[in-house]
Amino acid sequence: MTKPLRIGIAGLGTVGAGTLSIIEAHGKLLAARCGREFHVTAVSARDRTRDRGVDLSAVRWFDNAVELAADSEIDVVLELIGGSDGIAKEVVETALANGKHVVTANKALLAHHGTQLARAAEDARVYLGYEAAVAGGIPVIKSLREGLGGNAIDRVYGILNGTCNYILTAMRESGRDFSEVLEEAQALGYAEADPSFDVDGVDAAHKLAILTALAFGCEVDFDSVSVEGIREISALDIAYAEELGYRIKLLGIAQQSEGAVLQRVHPCMVAKETPIANVEGVFNAVVAEGDFVGRILSEGAGAGAGPTASAVVADMMDIARGSTLPTFAIPAAQLAPSKGTSMAAHVSSHYVRLMVTDRPGVIADVAAALRDEEISMEAMLQRGHAPGEPVPVVITTHATTQQHIASALQRIEAMEAVLEPPRMIRIESL
Repeated sequence: MTKPLRIGIAGLGTVGAGTLSIIEAHGKLLAARCGREFHVTAVSARDRTRDRGVDLSAVRWFDNAVELAADSEIDVVLELIGGSDGIAKEVVETALANGKHVVTANKALLAHHGTQLARAAEDARVYLGYEAAVAGGIPVIKSLREGLGGNAIDRVYGILNGTCNYILTAMRESGRDFSEVLEEAQALGYAEADPSFDVDGVDAAHKLAILTALAFGCEVDFDSVSVEGIREISALDIAYAEELGYRIKLLGIAQQSEGAVLQRVHPCMVAKETPIANVEGVFNAVVAEGDFVGRILSEGAGAGAGPTASAVVADMMDIARGSTLPTFAIPAAQLAPSKGTSMAAHVSSHYVRLMVTDRPGVIADVAAALRDEEISMEAMLQRGHAPGEPVPVVITTHATTQQHIASALQRIEAMEAVLEPPRMIRIESL
């Protein structure tokens, strides 16, 4: 057995403590599988006194995580601090500059600086592992980079945020609205006190930008991701979706066409019989479509101490075995310049819900606005008859461009009988 792998951990929150627990519980198993023992030799965190459930008495403590990253007695640095810039970025850059392997769970850092960090890792001939940054315990990075390495990827998509998936699931099961279910998710620890990154789609967009680079061999380009969250989804929309044979999911979708990649995160209606429609609660799922393998779905826990720490340890095992690959499957110098494309030309069917005054001629006016944008209606639902009173009207359309549906909805919103902004959700064929 070769010399131990010396590990320094920057950040001892949920994931850091979980990683320590796995190493403590499975030290012999890891050594047997990798041919090297795992030794945590140094840690850095803000609070030395906090009980993390593991014995740290023999471990060197650094108050400054950057100094830990430069320490000569460490082989691999685990960056488990979080954040796209600041101390987390400095820790990773320092570790790479000092010839150390890095494992991170930091999707924001990679979404904003992934290409730059990949180049730095390869220049230093060290490994930058990030299995834990996307979909927690699901080995989606290894799957795309290795298991599907013989395929050209046509499309990659998935449920990339467990908080949003929990909220949408609970809304459907209980009939409650967004704000009430969000409060419940916060009380259960599924949502942060400030849930913006989750419910506004930013967290999912970070992960999608990483998957896109890996799937299509291009530079990471978070700024090209079109992002919408779930704040505007109502219990009424979810009920209508069920009636129409759909479920609403927040999906991240990346697809390449004619050399350009469209990256988008937004609520989608997907047919109930679609496998991803049945991924519930806090679970994540990622689908990759390869030209030879077809469609592969991976589902599992997307967050939490155990699943995320499991992914961190998987990257360390590759390092211990000497099995390391370019960060995004091909050398960073060969990553194609990002060529994002606009949502305006994207084609899909749509669900549109209107709240209108129940009076003659309203539906004819709405139909005319759609007709003038060359949009064909597939179906229409109107429940009840209340002359002069507000009533909901639901329309589903045949496929049309985002530009056309946006123009039609702008005209419809301006109508006197339309009482609130139209709600639109894209219908995805998956």
